[in-house]
Amino acid sequence: MIPGECVSELHARWLPHVTDAGLDRLIDLLEKGSPMLVHGRFTGAIPMGCLASHIGWNHPAVCHRTMDAGILWLTRVAGLNPATSKVIREWDDHGGQNWPLRQELAGLFRAEKSRRTECPLAG
Repeated sequence: MIPGECVSELHARWLPHVTDAGLDRLIDLLEKGSPMLVHGRFTGAIPMGCLASHIGWNHPAVCHRTMDAGILWLTRVAGLNPATSKVIREWDDHGGQNWPLRQELAGLFRAEKSRRTECPLAG
């Protein structure tokens, strides 16, 4: 189960700044268990990246960047310190092959996508 402080950060700082394309990308990677979604580092060989990197590669403010898109998205767009982000720490500590965590995150991202579809002006 994802800790409450992690879910709170996700709702307060991540989801308001994730593009629809970023949501779709994360949902797809999480549901497939894709090796393109890494943990323990922001990027591997492009196009391998963590949650924040895939979001950054799909965000107009930082999509032109490669290796540091996730860091820039966290700091400049979401206003978070990458070293202290609860979501990044949870993903790095328990991500990868932790299927319950992947499914919970995918569920949160799907719920956000549904919310945006139902109330397009609110997202």
